[in-house]
Amino acid sequence: MSSVRGFFPPKTATGRSALVPQPPWYYSGDLLTIEYRTHPERVAALLPEPLRPAESDPGAVAIIWADWQSCSASREELLDPVRGQYKECFVVARCTYRGRTYSRCLYIWVDRDFAIARGIHQGYPKKLGSIHLTRPHPYGPAPRIAAGATFGATLAAADRRLAEAVVTLRAPAAGNGFVNGHPMAHHRWLPSIEPGKGLALDELVSSGAASFEGGTPWAGDAELRLFSAPTEELAELEVLEPIGAYYRQVGVSWNGGLVLERGTSGAD
Repeated sequence: MSSVRGFFPPKTATGRSALVPQPPWYYSGDLLTIEYRTHPERVAALLPEPLRPAESDPGAVAIIWADWQSCSASREELLDPVRGQYKECFVVARCTYRGRTYSRCLYIWVDRDFAIARGIHQGYPKKLGSIHLTRPHPYGPAPRIAAGATFGATLAAADRRLAEAVVTLRAPAAGNGFVNGHPMAHHRWLPSIEPGKGLALDELVSSGAASFEGGTPWAGDAELRLFSAPTEELAELEVLEPIGAYYRQVGVSWNGGLVLERGTSGAD
């Protein structure tokens, strides 16, 4: 009997067809972050057991647009860009677990299949979407990363626009927000193949960047609009009060996480 290889399906004799390679994974990207306050009870409703809302500012959320160039340890994707470039838009809130504060991704959309596969492994609830954001450039009409620069961003899924934003930079800042600044607390779920048998995989996991470097964060002012759609609930996290907006270029790596609990989420 032949053996098959590959970190992620499809597994083959060589492993060359695997949708994603073995971690560690490396990312270079531009992040456009908007933080605001919404109804705390709507955030709480998205936190399964055993997570609890953040003790301070429980209605604070961040919506983040990212333009990524990613690769494996071989760096070969950098010379075959279709295998590593993608964009995403994700929504983050804070939560607590056993007295510690974590960040948690509530919603996320990406525009490539390999990014969805990585999300399945990491516990991110990734869906397919159409994501665009203005790219900075030192020449021509594109904005520079400087005071007065204006960036636009849009998110759509299943032919419906879900969010749009405009951010105008003001000045350098000490950081790029506080909502997405903790280790991630995610669930990895997989339903049993047998009807009525619940979850075959039910893990609460924690993970974060194995390494990080970043350019100077810039703070700015934001206009953000969210839109309703038949199969999306992002608009339920309506904007009640703006907190801040930020632009930053970063480099991060990811190389696994830690299982905190198994079989406790109570998810259907």
